Amino acid sequence: MMQFHLDRSASIPLHEQIKEQIVGLIHAGQLRAGDQLPTMRALSNELKLNVNTVAHAYRELDAAGLVATRRGEGTFVANMAGEAEMAVVRQRKLQSLVSRLFVEAQRLGYSAAELEQAIAQHHAASR
Repeated sequence: MMQFHLDRSASIPLHEQIKEQIVGLIHAGQLRAGDQLPTMRALSNELKLNVNTVAHAYRELDAAGLVATRRGEGTFVANMAGEAEMAVVRQRKLQSLVSRLFVEAQRLGYSAAELEQAIAQHHAASR
């Protein structure tokens, strides 16, 4: 079963957090074309959310072409780009994350050296 980590105190809406985590799993190759997502009701029960919140996330994923919902069958990961294309998508996503991190750190007054040190410490601690 997929693990979701929702931050209910974040300014990012819950449906957006669900959507981003599913996109991340697809980009990481942990969800592949044809894999079935949990039903909206099952996921809403697991996350203790209104089913409409999950439905909102699934609708947006469907509109983006990342998943396909088949009435009576469920929601499945759509056929995605090939490995090379997915590697490019993953690299772009990583660069976007790093860029946002550096912009926010700079806004808060941290130097590049402080940020690099914090990343190294976090990496060492997560091993």
